[in-house]
Amino acid sequence: MLLYRSAPMLNFYKLSPKLITFSQFKHSYSHLSNSSFSSPLKIRLLYLNQSFQEPYRHFSTSAAAIPAVNTSNDTFFANDDVSWSSLGLSERLCQAISNSGLERPSLVQAAAIPALLSGKDVVVAAETGSGKTHAYLVPLIEKLCSPLPLDDEDGASNDELRLSLVLCPNVLLCEQVVRMANGLCDDNGEPLLNVSSLGGRQGWPVKRPDIIVSTPAALLNNIDTRKERRLNIMRAVKYVVFDEADMLLCGSFQNQVIRLINMLRFDEKHPSQGNDLTPKDVVELGSDSPPAESAIEEEDEEEEEEIQNESILEEEEDVEGGFEVGDLKEEGKAGSTNRKDWRRVRKIYARSKQYIFVAATLPVNGKRTAGATLKRMFPDASWISGNYLHCHNPRLQHKWVEVTVDTQVDALIGAVNHESESGIEISRTMVFANTVEAVEAVVKILEGAGIECYRYHKDTSLEERAQTLVDFREKGGIFVCTDAASRGIDVPNVWHVIQADFATSVVDFLHRVGRTARAGQYGLITSLYTEASRDLVDAIRQAKKLDQPVESAFSRKRSFRNKLKKRGLSKLRDSSSDEMVRI
Repeated sequence: MLLYRSAPMLNFYKLSPKLITFSQFKHSYSHLSNSSFSSPLKIRLLYLNQSFQEPYRHFSTSAAAIPAVNTSNDTFFANDDVSWSSLGLSERLCQAISNSGLERPSLVQAAAIPALLSGKDVVVAAETGSGKTHAYLVPLIEKLCSPLPLDDEDGASNDELRLSLVLCPNVLLCEQVVRMANGLCDDNGEPLLNVSSLGGRQGWPVKRPDIIVSTPAALLNNIDTRKERRLNIMRAVKYVVFDEADMLLCGSFQNQVIRLINMLRFDEKHPSQGNDLTPKDVVELGSDSPPAESAIEEEDEEEEEEIQNESILEEEEDVEGGFEVGDLKEEGKAGSTNRKDWRRVRKIYARSKQYIFVAATLPVNGKRTAGATLKRMFPDASWISGNYLHCHNPRLQHKWVEVTVDTQVDALIGAVNHESESGIEISRTMVFANTVEAVEAVVKILEGAGIECYRYHKDTSLEERAQTLVDFREKGGIFVCTDAASRGIDVPNVWHVIQADFATSVVDFLHRVGRTARAGQYGLITSLYTEASRDLVDAIRQAKKLDQPVESAFSRKRSFRNKLKKRGLSKLRDSSSDEMVRI
């Protein structure tokens, strides 16, 4: 009776208000041009050894195709003849990578590392479990460990401070990135670089770090009230990584991240950076005369505040195709006009930072999606697409089980009791539910059936969640969670993923199933779904049947999304009413 009365707690099925769709991506590493995201271009792996010197231009880098072709049948590793050293890495770093147990680069790593070493802005969009974290950590460590070129004037060593900043959406993901970076050690067991985390209870590092890993909010909290610290950090940062970029560029993170990008941009264009863009260049670009340096400094603080608070929509209004001072509206005072001209002309500047965006799902449809934002803000960045981005992983076996209120609990217990066929020593199963209440209901059902399990959701403390992850990694077992555990959290050898509640969107579905079949392993997905989710399930299954990316199953027209939403909510009401009658 207890189990039966717990069943309605699972019945939180609903469709998200806005089903996220994507544009077409092909099943090969392909260059994604600015005008089209659907034309595949298979090219051999390029080994780029260009110096990080870019011409003066708007805020972007030149586009380049950085694909990798895998001539074998391996769906994870690059060809046997592709080694870490062949990607342009130093012997010391190659040894550290080998010491960590990574003998061969993955396809994504083989494509991304040369691109990042070239100094260009890069967008890495690849399926979950493809090795993206090491794909950006390895080249960052290579750059930071390499000595700077000698000063051109006197031949002395260049002691310029270099810092890498990695932004992640949550504290646990930050700590995971730090752990992976510290896993790259020399022969003495010492990490190659000093890596520090911000967020949670972690304060500002005492020892000068080489890499700071932080949430956007934690970083802003630590620099907003300390102007000198803010200026020093913005000046020192040379490489910026946005991990889980689709999440960081949307929703509650969006304003914070755009503000940080604008702060970094402001530092790049600041005259005190010593760039070659002198007042003389301004005259040549059309301004009658540049303002005095003191006048520029007077407005620096005002401009910094303005540029930090620019919105994404303002990015669309930026001048394209060059700057013409004549387009400016004349102001009353000539001196004011000159200062305005100078500030506008500083939109053209020498690049001093590299921007790297990493994601497992990257929607591009619509002006406000993460992919569209990147295309607008970084129009010439190099894009690297994984073989199975937004596609069904061939290493996954998928079981679909339609359930009702009467069969839901038995189907859940049966799926959890499914014996592992992977042959691994420790069995790990993740069970997803859509809400905290549903997670607690699943835990109650499983414990009532004599099955021990972990719980993981936002209502548990950060310390409890961290310890739960440690126990699950070390001991295995049943891990019941919300989508808080679907992004970025890397637990090796998860054999089975169960959707007790079916995902409310394609994005959530892709991240959930990506918790298994990682790093070349195989896995099983069991999806329990009700009639309310049937349309979404049918669309996903049809995409698999046609061997198409998942997003191709969805119409870009709003009517299809509204149809799913309306039908799902209607069925949810009917189901809730029936359950009230049963009770």
